[in-house]
Amino acid sequence: MRLAFFGTPETAVPALDALLDAGHEIPLVVTRPDRAVGRGQRLAPTPVGLRAEARAIPTVRPDGVRTPEFRTLLRGAAPDVLVVVAYGRLLPPGVLEAAPAGAVNLHFSLLPAYRGAAPVQWCVANGETRSGVTTMRMNERMDEGAILLQEAVEIGAMEHAPALAARLASVGAGLLVETLRRLERGELVPVEQDPTQASLAPLLTRADGWIDPALPARAIAGRIRGFDPWPGAWVRCRERRLRLAEGRALEAVAPGVAPGTVLALGPAGLEIACGGATVVAVAALQAEGGRVLSARDAINGRHIALGDRLERLETA
Repeated sequence: MRLAFFGTPETAVPALDALLDAGHEIPLVVTRPDRAVGRGQRLAPTPVGLRAEARAIPTVRPDGVRTPEFRTLLRGAAPDVLVVVAYGRLLPPGVLEAAPAGAVNLHFSLLPAYRGAAPVQWCVANGETRSGVTTMRMNERMDEGAILLQEAVEIGAMEHAPALAARLASVGAGLLVETLRRLERGELVPVEQDPTQASLAPLLTRADGWIDPALPARAIAGRIRGFDPWPGAWVRCRERRLRLAEGRALEAVAPGVAPGTVLALGPAGLEIACGGATVVAVAALQAEGGRVLSARDAINGRHIALGDRLERLETA
């Protein structure tokens, strides 16, 4: 089939590669504009933009997709279908209708669960044990299109969001190829989503990474894994910011202890009292501006000590 591919981050690259390797023709890739990065604020292309250029595919980086000029450009590529993988913008009806077969989106959750911009992060942060990928017919509403195919993936007990995202990207690439194969043969029957089963995964903010020690240990451990690398899981200790980089909930309990109190250094790391008398073990920490340290090295470096009280940040 002849495709126009919309995508931006590293997690969209396996899908682009898989479609090309499956023999699809891609006359146009649409990605987000180059972004200023680093101290020098050098403009850097998106991962999808880099891969498209490496594979000699014409690429555009529009500031917006609602202009008549962009619609004319898209129709000029004459795609049979639009394929969208983590592009980062909603597409209006005038764009969705630019291809005879419409638009197919690869989403990194088992819809209708975790609709939104950060499904992997929120799925991990909420302690889910199972996720997956979905291909769907796109409409102008956020992740509400009819489901085409799905594939489930189990989440590792200590798996962080970036590792799960990489696995979902690989699984999703294969599912996308299979979706287009069956779509071309007329073998797919779209299934409308059940809105009563929907949940949201909104775009993360810096404040999402401000961890409240009064949360239960499982919730804190989920946020440590889900909000890695950004916004991170941050607390205040001795008027300094600390990032909790690795942690898991323990079976131990700490009744009558104020949440945030550093109780002990155990085999799994620093044991910290949390809400509901639960305990989280933090195996690695990072002082603001420093490197990630093991719990023992953090104590030896006097970044934290037994008896300290961790608090939620109130400002950035």
